[in-house]
Amino acid sequence: MTSKLLRIAHDKREARTFSAGQKIFSEGQRGDAMYLVLDGEVDLLINGLLVEQLGRGGVLGEMALLESAPRTATAMARTDCKLIAVDEKRFALLVQHTPDFALQIMRVMAGRLRTMDQRLSLRL
Repeated sequence: MTSKLLRIAHDKREARTFSAGQKIFSEGQRGDAMYLVLDGEVDLLINGLLVEQLGRGGVLGEMALLESAPRTATAMARTDCKLIAVDEKRFALLVQHTPDFALQIMRVMAGRLRTMDQRLSLRL
């Protein structure tokens, strides 16, 4: 989506590992964190349909930190992967102290919205 990989300062010990085929979160579930893909690939599905594949530097679950609504997609590990979880407090600090972080998140969301708009226009 973006030409620049999103990077977040982290300690290697905070990486969460997921096995290929493992669910990271489910559509409709309450979300309290977003994730950054450190390694591997993740599929995003809506109503069981693949809508996006993410690799290193990809971001998922960010909408949960911006609104109090259930998750809009299911995230599944396509391959074994490592992710960094970013909770609400850390997200707010990143937005306040790293303006480029906020811009990158907006670009991710704008890109996803544009892709969904294009898919919908093809169906009409």
